[in-house]
Amino acid sequence: MDGIGIGLPSGNRGAWRARSVLVTGAGGFVASALCEALVELGASVTGIVRDSPGERLLELRGVRERITLVHGSITEYQLVSRALNEYEVDVVFHLAAQALVGAANRSPLSTFESNIKGTWTILEALRQSRPAARMVVASSDKAYGNSPVLPYGEDSPLLGSFPYDASKVCADILARSYAVSFDLAVAVTRCANIYGGGDLNWSRLIPGTIRAALSGENPIIRSDGTPERDYLYLSDAVAAYLALAERLADPRVKGQAFNFGTGSPVSAIDLTRRIVTITGARVEPQILGVAANEIDRQFLDSSLAHRVLGWYPRVDVDAGLERTITWYSQHLSLPLVQLA
Repeated sequence: MDGIGIGLPSGNRGAWRARSVLVTGAGGFVASALCEALVELGASVTGIVRDSPGERLLELRGVRERITLVHGSITEYQLVSRALNEYEVDVVFHLAAQALVGAANRSPLSTFESNIKGTWTILEALRQSRPAARMVVASSDKAYGNSPVLPYGEDSPLLGSFPYDASKVCADILARSYAVSFDLAVAVTRCANIYGGGDLNWSRLIPGTIRAALSGENPIIRSDGTPERDYLYLSDAVAAYLALAERLADPRVKGQAFNFGTGSPVSAIDLTRRIVTITGARVEPQILGVAANEIDRQFLDSSLAHRVLGWYPRVDVDAGLERTITWYSQHLSLPLVQLA
């Protein structure tokens, strides 16, 4: 299964054939790739999307007509409850969120509404459904905040303080609270920065730098270039969601959060230079040094996922960047700049 060139994982076909699955935020970058993988594995997929533009990636991935769509907000309890019960959902992947740090800083209330209220709404609808479905909830490595001790382990304190980070802390705690309090099969993903073909949020370092380089424009770095992040390729992230969902009945998984990353941080300036080198573009990064409310250094210890889930990242950052750049070169109708 190769999807739209991102190399989606094969997954456990026997675990998903004819299974009814609900994906919230189905039109998003990661969620649409997950929908594609689930459809290819034989699942019956229902997706919740809020706005019609959210269907663009589903169309691009060739699955828009192969899944059922429910239009509305995950903050609407009746809508979520109806979707769970009408489609007799077995497994929920809750990925719907306001996912941009900059947007969260500008509009914290809408971010809290989506990321926190949306999470408790779907958890409560899940609790009330009979029989209750299993659920994977997307948190983030940003929930750990700015810690002096790295890499983050799952037992590291959740110190997220900026709006986006704090919203993920709340969603993370709510999910694990429902698992413990109401005996629900719920677990949490804390993924590193996910990248790959299909991300249309150009304000992110990837894919913004790729689009600039392919266009022959100087890429913009909003920070001073030194912040380091752990970058996880899209197919590895999708594999993480599938692996976690397939093991939700395991007592070692239920109510637990799992880190998914490579454990190898890359600075903003280094990442930008790698992209420029791969494209062969004759451009120079422009460092603005204006980024605010961002964590300086982050990377994850994913050894728990290795031991319990058998999950390992399979695509390193250089291979992932090459695949990602090829995807944007093809889909932006721009040629790769030839190496001098």
